[in-house]
Amino acid sequence: MEMANNLNDEISRLAGNYGLQMNFVEKHGRVFKIYSDKGEFALKRMDANKGLDFLRHIQHLYQLGYNRIVPVYPTLDGRYAILEGNSLYYLMPWLENKEREDRYQKHKDLFRELARLHTLSVREVPVSKEDRKEHYDQTTASWENEQEALEGFIERSERKSYMSPFQLLFCTYFSEIYGGYRFALNKLKEWHEATVEETKARSVIIHGKISNEHFLYNEDGVGFFTNFEQAGIASPIHDLLPFLARTLNTHQKQFEESVNWLNTYFRHFPFKQDEMLLFLSYLGHPGPIFRVIEKYFSTGNEKNEMKLVIQLQRQYWRMKNTEYVVMRFEDIERQKKEQSQPPPSV
Repeated sequence: MEMANNLNDEISRLAGNYGLQMNFVEKHGRVFKIYSDKGEFALKRMDANKGLDFLRHIQHLYQLGYNRIVPVYPTLDGRYAILEGNSLYYLMPWLENKEREDRYQKHKDLFRELARLHTLSVREVPVSKEDRKEHYDQTTASWENEQEALEGFIERSERKSYMSPFQLLFCTYFSEIYGGYRFALNKLKEWHEATVEETKARSVIIHGKISNEHFLYNEDGVGFFTNFEQAGIASPIHDLLPFLARTLNTHQKQFEESVNWLNTYFRHFPFKQDEMLLFLSYLGHPGPIFRVIEKYFSTGNEKNEMKLVIQLQRQYWRMKNTEYVVMRFEDIERQKKEQSQPPPSV
């Protein structure tokens, strides 16, 4: 009870910086829902080290004319955040997230808004040929080392008179995993060949952690992004890949809905050829399943065989889900190329 009272006193004191008289507060993770004399508000706590970048990116987006961000209110003395020890607090309106559409439509709205955010903030940044080649060489070397490790793991497994359940499953999946590496490396090589003379690349303000939970509807059904705490300047790929990694990490099925969501994004913010090559390369790289396999073979006799078998099975499903999306976009890009070619002369 004393701890709750201390929390109420602390939040009430913070709310006073905004001219709010708090009635009571509810804790939702790192968000405090404040019931006050002026309505309901969300007071969010974050790591102070990330605060300056977070506020700078939000202010820059407002200056660019992007207003689909849950607003951050200033204190009475004009501060947009309150520093308390190692934490930073900022105030927003409380949105009940009234969804008037189904999950599929919400994701389409999210990706359309993400494309608008990227379109308004896009700019070309200089990239030296040396930096580009260094990135290509380092990534290629890393992925080829993983390939070689896989070959070593398969040899160790096949020398066994009686394979463990994990080794047997790994051997069953090996050719598909290896094929994923070949695809990723080929796409990376195509990207490098297409950009060998390029000295610029596109960067945008990325949200940093797009998800269903960070796209909220107001009472009018208008969607807003929240939680910009991991925002930064980077390639738009850095917003798409983490979302897909989470979405595709489930049981195996055809993720045509993910293809449609991405198509919504690409209609409003088309990728250049080299960006699509790099996107497909990173998306197709079977790194998650490799890490499970590496963990198995680098752990001694104390490993939990059943747990690792389950992890391998799940990462195989994720790899196959990803493969479906990658192949669909590979096919879409091939059709675009065919349509752009002039008809043969008679």
